Amino acid sequence: MLGALEVAAVSGTQAQHAQSFRRIKLKIGIVIFSRTGHTLSVVTKLVENLAAVGHTATLEQLKPVGRFAPGMREVPLEAPPDPAPYDALVFGAAVEGGMLSGAMTSYLKQVPSLQGKRVACLVAQGFPFSSWGGVQSVAQMKALVEAKGGRVVGSSIVHRMSLRRAREVAEAAEHLAALLEVGQGAG
Repeated sequence: MLGALEVAAVSGTQAQHAQSFRRIKLKIGIVIFSRTGHTLSVVTKLVENLAAVGHTATLEQLKPVGRFAPGMREVPLEAPPDPAPYDALVFGAAVEGGMLSGAMTSYLKQVPSLQGKRVACLVAQGFPFSSWGGVQSVAQMKALVEAKGGRVVGSSIVHRMSLRRAREVAEAAEHLAALLEVGQGAG
């Protein structure tokens, strides 16, 4: 698996806290396309948050085959990750030209099934307003996930050019982690 990073570290007090609530430990797949590193910065924080409560998070990055240019709608991918082994998933990508990145769109179209999977969506964009492509990209991602039988439990949009970027990243990571907890999130 290209770009796989597995994390399952739990500190002493966090482990006690997690055990006291008898949380179900999840195996979470985080599949992203990050051309500039912005999306990757958000999921790095998300992996830390998930590990802190005892979940195993595996980060897998989509890698285009051959030449890739922003705005490409059909993107062949090297060894696309299999979502089957995961209890829950996070899909993350950037907005490109007001739409979900072609790499993520191509991946979600070719995934055989997401039947019964809880999915959280992350969209990173350069513009400071979610209505400038972020909302549309989340809607596209949600439609693609639901067409494959997945259940979108929520989403976050992070803005690269925001003066609150660091805060937005932290809030998005917390929000996405909370959405994946069993019993949380809206359908």
